[in-house]
Amino acid sequence: MFKLENMFWIGILGALIALCFAYAQSRKVMSYSEGTPAMQKIAAAIRQGANAFLRRQYSSVLKFFIVMVIVLALLAIAGLVSKYVPFAFLTGGCFSALAGFIGMKIATSANARTANAASESLNKGLRVAFSSGAVMGFTVVGLGLFDISMWFHLLKYVFKADSYTIGTTMVMFGMGASAMALFARVGGGIFTKAADVGADLVGKVEAGIPEDDHRNPAVIADNVGDNVGDVAGMGADLYESYVGAILSTLALSTAAGYGWAGMFLPLALAVVGVIASVIGTFFIRTGENADQRALLKTLRTGTYIAAILAAVIAAPLTYFIMDGRMGIYVAILCGLAAGCAIGYFTEYFTSDTYKPTQNLADASKTGPATVVIGGISLGLISTSAPILIVSAAVLISFFSAGGASSFSQGLYGIAIAAVGMLSTLAITLATDAYGPVADNAGGIAQMSGLDEKVRERTDALDSLGNTTAATGKGFAIGSAALTALALLISYVDIAKTKAAEVGKDLDLNLINPAVLIGIFIGVMLVFIFSALAMNSVQKAAQSIVVEVRRQFREIAGIMEGKADPDYAACVDLCTRGALKEMVLPATLAVVVPIVAGLILGANGVVGLLCGATVAGFAMAVFMSNSGGAWDNAKKYIEGGHLGGKGSDEHKAAVIGDTIGDPFKDTAGPSLNILIKLVSTVSIVFASLIVKFSIL
Repeated sequence: MFKLENMFWIGILGALIALCFAYAQSRKVMSYSEGTPAMQKIAAAIRQGANAFLRRQYSSVLKFFIVMVIVLALLAIAGLVSKYVPFAFLTGGCFSALAGFIGMKIATSANARTANAASESLNKGLRVAFSSGAVMGFTVVGLGLFDISMWFHLLKYVFKADSYTIGTTMVMFGMGASAMALFARVGGGIFTKAADVGADLVGKVEAGIPEDDHRNPAVIADNVGDNVGDVAGMGADLYESYVGAILSTLALSTAAGYGWAGMFLPLALAVVGVIASVIGTFFIRTGENADQRALLKTLRTGTYIAAILAAVIAAPLTYFIMDGRMGIYVAILCGLAAGCAIGYFTEYFTSDTYKPTQNLADASKTGPATVVIGGISLGLISTSAPILIVSAAVLISFFSAGGASSFSQGLYGIAIAAVGMLSTLAITLATDAYGPVADNAGGIAQMSGLDEKVRERTDALDSLGNTTAATGKGFAIGSAALTALALLISYVDIAKTKAAEVGKDLDLNLINPAVLIGIFIGVMLVFIFSALAMNSVQKAAQSIVVEVRRQFREIAGIMEGKADPDYAACVDLCTRGALKEMVLPATLAVVVPIVAGLILGANGVVGLLCGATVAGFAMAVFMSNSGGAWDNAKKYIEGGHLGGKGSDEHKAAVIGDTIGDPFKDTAGPSLNILIKLVSTVSIVFASLIVKFSIL
């Protein structure tokens, strides 16, 4: 007899398809030439700096992981967490780190190759950069599917666990990935923005030299930061969302009464998404004279084709697996549609092809103050679209999945919507990870003195990368909100079970003081975390500003191009600053939900998760979109509008962009991980909180 519980090997198959395609794309990238000796030298310096940072970062994070494994092992011995959790914590963290490392390695190998390919044609440059992004995207998905499938087979076939045990146990496994992602995002974000701010304030504003000028001592650190923050950090971030969405759906399946079928569906959807993403990549190409709108269209064509294919295949798949319950398919469609819609509206608010960013650029006519005010206003307004989209997706998926008759089935619908949104993550992340490669390519073209035509092509690719990075962040935020909501639901389900075991009840009424206080603490955590991330960038950037000024002052011949700056000094300063400053925000994210839970109980934790999710979602959208709009307003002026480079309008826009850098690349994206990490920490420590809380 055909049994779905014996079909979970399909996850391994999906992982192999993704990883094999990633390998093929990496071979394709490496087949291109790195160009001239000067280009190879610059690329080698960027690669060396990125490798050095990740080695030191992973060494620092390893200490945290050792402490956490010991704590989890002691809790497992005491029967307060599953005995599998310490080991799963390690595998989640290791796979997350590996995904980021592989993505960073290919990105630092692709930057010079993209610049050299752009010397032949715009399309060839686009293909090289996008192929490197595809390595990141498919590696994240492949490793995520492998980690989940490996643990499923161990629990079912080695330890003989039933579906309920597997679901409730595996949802705890995301903590390792979440912790690693937070360190990668915060640390990488501090590094990249400290370098970027320092380079811009002294190089572009004070010295009046172009961006990516070889005379700027912080230019190599800036390029290194693009890779460790926007590639390795983003990869770890979305790895966590991808795994978390699938795991929370597994946990909710049994409560909804779907058993093995409900557990198999998210895994099957993920595999379908891999195949659809592979097909979508073949539709990404462009003509030689393509403008920004045309370049955006070609990337959107690939992602939309992948989403449509996933939607079409998901229909018969859902009908077969779920015995004709097509309301669940509607929930899946909600997730897919929400992901595309959030991407579109993020593009609308941040791309210089649309009015909001053009109007922001126009504000530069009256100085930096009006640019700053306009950017903040734009970011605040932009929160409406993703919030309404996610709200609609939650409402429709809940009721379409049967929420009116069965609350648990409605909650399953919300979780499967998150899986639907993330099903085509491979190609979505590819379009995002493409951006830093294109940015680095432009810098290498500038520093190695390539023909102006090449620089025009890399500038076009770089401008496209700014927009795709912004839309990628929008997608990451939206998926984080849905995933965090699914994890919150999983926590409530687990906490109810644990409370019943010790004779306690959950009272989730909003006027319950514990719940209300928890909401306040959750909101407070978001604001404090954002402040710490911003302050970390400020401290690290100050050290870079001082160092760059020192070199301009003390090293004779830099401005004349007769002497080389000390690039390594800036890279080292960024590294030390990032590693030092990332500890407190990360520690706060782990400690606060545990301490709050031990005082307020499980009721307070539910309030904390609600407050953190809602406030974190809105704050992340505001910060990311404000920063993206400031960045592209600057690019718009640099493209020849409003006086162009070197004008007063350009200098005003640079100030806005400098303020926006830590918004969009440090604090904003890190909030995605915060709202998921506090949920996974709460799930892992649910038994401890229920048994030993004061209230």
